[in-house]
Amino acid sequence: MKYRKLGTTDLNLSAVTFGAWAAGGWMWGGTERQDAVDAIKASYDMGVTSIDTAPIYGQGTSEEIVGEAIKDIPRDKVQILTKYGMRWDLTKGDFAFHSQNNEGEDIDIYKYAGKESIIKECEDSLKRLGTDYIDLYQIHWPDVTTPIQETMEAVEKLIEQGKVRHAGVCNYNAEQMAEAEKYILLASNQVPYSMVKRGIEDEVVPYCLEHQKGILAYSPLERGLLTGKLKPGHEFAPGDHRASNPYFKDVNLTRTNDFLQSIKPIADDKGLTLGQLVILWTLEQPGITITLVGARNKAQAVQNAAATEKMLSESEISEITEKLNRVELEL
Repeated sequence: MKYRKLGTTDLNLSAVTFGAWAAGGWMWGGTERQDAVDAIKASYDMGVTSIDTAPIYGQGTSEEIVGEAIKDIPRDKVQILTKYGMRWDLTKGDFAFHSQNNEGEDIDIYKYAGKESIIKECEDSLKRLGTDYIDLYQIHWPDVTTPIQETMEAVEKLIEQGKVRHAGVCNYNAEQMAEAEKYILLASNQVPYSMVKRGIEDEVVPYCLEHQKGILAYSPLERGLLTGKLKPGHEFAPGDHRASNPYFKDVNLTRTNDFLQSIKPIADDKGLTLGQLVILWTLEQPGITITLVGARNKAQAVQNAAATEKMLSESEISEITEKLNRVELEL
């Protein structure tokens, strides 16, 4: 496993970081708790020391699973990344969307990052995770109802108290990052980035490069699209959000798979799966610090972690990018 320093902090994260959204089951058609725990443990055995989670993932389930998985690992050997600012148990802030929990009950999700909410969320996360500090605490989504100053000053207070080591943001644009930095030192921005979703290259990547901020690329496999395993006509399990996601329309599955087949010779030559090749390409893009990759079982976790055992040459990266630039999806 390779490790990379996050921004100007002393945090060294594993280049492949375990993304625990799917582990929580919510919006992924449920979860097998023991499989998720085993996946995290298997990742750690492969050198994956960093785990990203959030309270909203399964409404606490993901954090509980992470806490269970790391309970026998020395705390200073893992980096826990979690979030705040998405409430399912409070009707306050910016309404995000309607959903169902893992039990099929209706819930409304709000983006809210007021001071009192952040303090409560931090305490709840610490209990679920079974720890007394969080390595990287990130606002999950911008909250337009709360001044960024109030939000960041609350996190700064948690840092002063030793409950949080470093502050990060998720899904912020460059302007929002600049505003946040008036009140706190940001370590990073966690944003969606994949071969078929490269919008951050316009403003966020240049800002982070200029200001020495880490970028945590989430969904680098585009929620399974870029593994090549999903074929047109695929039927998702009940509750799986991908069923209505335009990236998974048959026409896009076909075009994506055609592209993946065109780069498969590179993967075969290196003994890599297509997913591993995609992870490697992502890690070589300007500004990208680490990739957050989810796994729902031990086999997936081991495969993801093993990606960094190989390297891509500049010519291979260029060849992949040239072919990628010719792909057009209907979104």
